Parts: sequence; C-alpha cells; structure tokens
Amino acid sequence: MYAYLEGKLTHKSPAMVHVDINGIGFEVSISLNTWSHIQHADHAKLYTWLQVKEDAHHLFGFFDPAEKDIFLQLIGVSGVGAATARMMLSSLKPEEITRAIVQGNVKLLESVKGIGKKTAERLILELRDKAGKSSAISNMTGAAGNKTEQDALTALTALGISRQQAEQTIQKIILAEPTISDLEDLIKKALKAI
Repeated sequence: MYAYLEGKLTHKSPAMVHVDINGIGFEVSISLNTWSHIQHADHAKLYTWLQVKEDAHHLFGFFDPAEKDIFLQLIGVSGVGAATARMMLSSLKPEEITRAIVQGNVKLLESVKGIGKKTAERLILELRDKAGKSSAISNMTGAAGNKTEQDALTALTALGISRQQAEQTIQKIILAEPTISDLEDLIKKALKAI
C-alpha cells in the first residue's frame, strides 16, 4: 500500500519513529539497523511495508530497499513473523543475515533471540536459493567474496580445523574487515585467530 514515506522525524526511538508528512504523523516500527542510519537525522525516507491484521495495521520502515527485501523474504518463511524478522534485522546487519543463509551458518542465525535451531535450518533451506538470486543480496555478498570465503574454509578444513570452528573464525574476520578479498591474507588471519 505504501512504498515509502518521506518526511520530518518528529519522534525517534530505537524501535519506532513518527514521520510527519504534511501534518499527518505516521508511526513506523524500525529495526536497530535502520535506527543506526537515521538516529541523527531530522528528515528521512523510509521504505515501508504495511502489516494488516484483524485488530491492527502495523507499519514497518526500512532505511533502504535491500533491508526491506530481506525482511519480506524472512516473513515468507513459516514460523517467522514480522516481529521476529525485525528482531533479526536488529541483531544482525542485513548482509550478515544474507551471508549466514547463503553459507548455511545455523549458529549465527540461532544467536538471534527467538530463532531456534529448527527455524534457522528452515530459513536456510527455504531462502538459500532466493538469497543467491536476489539482486539486493548479490550486491551485498558479492560472488568474489563468497568464493574467497569458501576457498579459505576448504583450506582450513584441509589443515585439520573443524568446519564449524573455521566457519566461525572466517565470519569474525569478515565482520571485522568486510573489504578483505585476498585468500592468503584471510587464511593467515584465520590461523592466527584460532
């Protein structure tokens, strides 16, 4: 119904903002990811999704279309509602969620409050193909990055390091240095971190 709202932010909190558009105030639920981008702004454009229930209409806002796209994919999975998807986007950055889904990182998804092992596995099973094809997600993860990470994982497991420990170490390095692209450098840093 509403593609986006653009206006003055008259009230801001980490979970919700009021957007004034020509004297009409819209209450919009946001994630911490969106909050981190707009917390110092007086004016913002939020891409929105309206949840219509029997007893209420609830408006969710996102800083960019990529975050909204991931939110819509998450709520399309059985057992993941709008509140859970928002919690995921508040706990992890959109690109972290995408990377976890593409790489099958159940542990990272489980680290989000309200996501158990079965739900994490269902997210991976149902969204892995969509995540790989989505243009917004492809832009975030980058094919070269995935190849480098997979090659590093293969090398570490060949050296006798457990797959789980290797994945976690690689993820920590990628989060700390998102621009790392050299395979040798990634492997060396992972070996030092283990």
